[in-house]
Amino acid sequence: MSIIAPGEGAPEFTLKTDQGEPFTREDLAGGTTVLVFYPAAFSSVCTDQFQIYQEVLEDFTGQGATLYGVSCDQSDSQTAFAQSLGVTIGMLSDFEPKGRASRAFGAYFEPTGVSTRALVITGPDQVVTWSWIGEHPGVLPGANLIFDGLSAGAA
Repeated sequence: MSIIAPGEGAPEFTLKTDQGEPFTREDLAGGTTVLVFYPAAFSSVCTDQFQIYQEVLEDFTGQGATLYGVSCDQSDSQTAFAQSLGVTIGMLSDFEPKGRASRAFGAYFEPTGVSTRALVITGPDQVVTWSWIGEHPGVLPGANLIFDGLSAGAA
């Protein structure tokens, strides 16, 4: 599996917000977006990951970045997950057709049929400025990895 590379334009995709509204490539325009691909709501590593990101969310937004969690879970599961953690990071569902957007970004883990642990940062022009993929879904990318990616994209 190969994550989308810096310099490539974001692919065409459609995800669903917690309100059931479409979130597409066009929603990446005009700002710095961090797509946080994760395997499953309520799993232990995902719980730790989003709690860490929430703790430093103001630092991410202070650098002009907006974070979104992306998984193949249904929107209702993602909403319950975020609420149970007190997380204000937006969640985007890649449920139907399952994993289509994750596949387009190179962030789908075929053996288990979920998004893998991956990070993709796009700039205001919808071009990928930085990306990372874990060697397996159990790898926890710390917040410093996102800060490094934001710095690399600003260079």
